[in-house]
Amino acid sequence: MTQWSVVAAAVLLVVSAATASGQDKTPAGDAKVGQQIFRDDGCWECHGTVGQGGAITGPRLAHTALPYEAFVQQLRVPQNAMPPYESTILSDTDAANIYAWLKSLPAPEAAKSIPLLSN
Repeated sequence: MTQWSVVAAAVLLVVSAATASGQDKTPAGDAKVGQQIFRDDGCWECHGTVGQGGAITGPRLAHTALPYEAFVQQLRVPQNAMPPYESTILSDTDAANIYAWLKSLPAPEAAKSIPLLSN
């Protein structure tokens, strides 16, 4: 299991109770504003300009499957080398905007649909 898999599993366990009880409190966000914040605050430096991630720098965030609560938990109390983004640094509104943008991005293509990778 990779370190990102362990982190994702741990974060999902933290929010599973709230999600299971139907308490999904994902705020509406503005994807266009979120894209600008993602770039202005330097998120792209580890996660790529369109949230595609990298093998060494940070996981893919585009079209994230993380529930909003898990996303915010990782922002506020990050695992691994990510710096913390407390609400005094990145507001809850800004976090919701970034999340809206990440959710709006298309899912990655399946590897078998890429000719170079299907050989």
